[in-house]
Amino acid sequence: MADFSKVKTIHFVGVGGIGISAIARMFLLQGKSVSGSDVAESEITEGLRKLGAMVFLNQRSDNIPTDCDLVIYTIAVTPDNSEFAEAKRRGLPTLSYPEVLGLISKDKYTIAISGTHGKTTTTAMIAKIMIDAGLDPTVIVGSFLQGSTLPARPKLDEGGDPEKGRTFETNFITGKSKYLVVEACEYRRSFLNLHPKILVITNIDTDHLDYYKDLDDIKSAFTELTAKLPADGVLVNDFDKVSLPLGFKLKIPGRHNISNAKAALAVAKALKIPEEKTFKSLAEFQGTWRRFEYRGKASSGAVVYDDYGHHPHEIEATLQGARELFPTQKIMVVFQPHLYSRTKDHLAGFGACFKGANEVVLLPIYPAREIDPGDINSEMVVAEIKKNGQAAHFVKTFVEAAKKSSELAGVDGVIITMGAGETNKVSDILVK
Repeated sequence: MADFSKVKTIHFVGVGGIGISAIARMFLLQGKSVSGSDVAESEITEGLRKLGAMVFLNQRSDNIPTDCDLVIYTIAVTPDNSEFAEAKRRGLPTLSYPEVLGLISKDKYTIAISGTHGKTTTTAMIAKIMIDAGLDPTVIVGSFLQGSTLPARPKLDEGGDPEKGRTFETNFITGKSKYLVVEACEYRRSFLNLHPKILVITNIDTDHLDYYKDLDDIKSAFTELTAKLPADGVLVNDFDKVSLPLGFKLKIPGRHNISNAKAALAVAKALKIPEEKTFKSLAEFQGTWRRFEYRGKASSGAVVYDDYGHHPHEIEATLQGARELFPTQKIMVVFQPHLYSRTKDHLAGFGACFKGANEVVLLPIYPAREIDPGDINSEMVVAEIKKNGQAAHFVKTFVEAAKKSSELAGVDGVIITMGAGETNKVSDILVK
């Protein structure tokens, strides 16, 4: 692993990001002094505080400690960010989150999981297989992983219905072996900082068009990543040829998760993990935070799930899986589009991807790193969904979304909150 032994005090700009927060956890577990800033409170910032981090819910130059040794920033940060500018003014060493990942990766046997969709779940599957096999990997993943003794997803198809959903522990696991399992993000070609020995490409789709020109540009980034494999490296991208045992079932629904499991099995084969151990690990796998996560029951009686899906193909896949579990129930989706650019680029796709649901409730677009251009909004998504003969409704607040979806789902329906922003706050309201 990269030598950060001389670094004692680290400040993170954008510490609430699910990826960058894993590095903050790593340094906290090493006993270092960690501070950071973000624009809103979340489960991520709360978790970091519990570990001892100082987290500011604003971004100001004086947030950076006077004795700071290193500033780590999310790649969404712009040069005029007050903390980033202050770090440069003071001559402090600065590294982007992908650059830190690259330094960690350089001295490890790195298993990198890339792809437009499915990389988080596949990373978590591979991590569980390797941990169960005793390979003791370090793991950095873009979600929270479950502990092995935590309650299982409810077996609703078998009549089970526990009062509580699952709980999640961490997006960073410290391992003592040579192995690093890491989720590799394609945004701004950030995964090119990694040094993979085994590389998984789950799929390649059109996304992040605020950075990439088109699909060919996206493919070129994956081609560059593939070229980084050493002569004895392994590329896993044709895993549909991998066979799972007849009748094999996962605890998580959907054809896309079977595909993720096949990719994980291919990596396990490359690591020479016995198949029977791999199948056992996959059969026990219960998913990750915000990936079709069971949250509990609404006061109306409807069951509530939360999902991170924010691209039309992800939404379509999640709803296909939901229909496996709930073939006859009414399914309500509460969706918060993520990014103005993505909503505009995929407007037609968003109009067509909710066919697995009965009705859709739309919240205003979550801007994240973007400024409202004034030419796209959620009402336009509602109109596009209605063009396809489906009922859709626009609401302005989380409270309205919870009320509307609960009314529409009824006593035995299903509510799925979806999006990469803050739709999980709607599920919080529903289950409380």
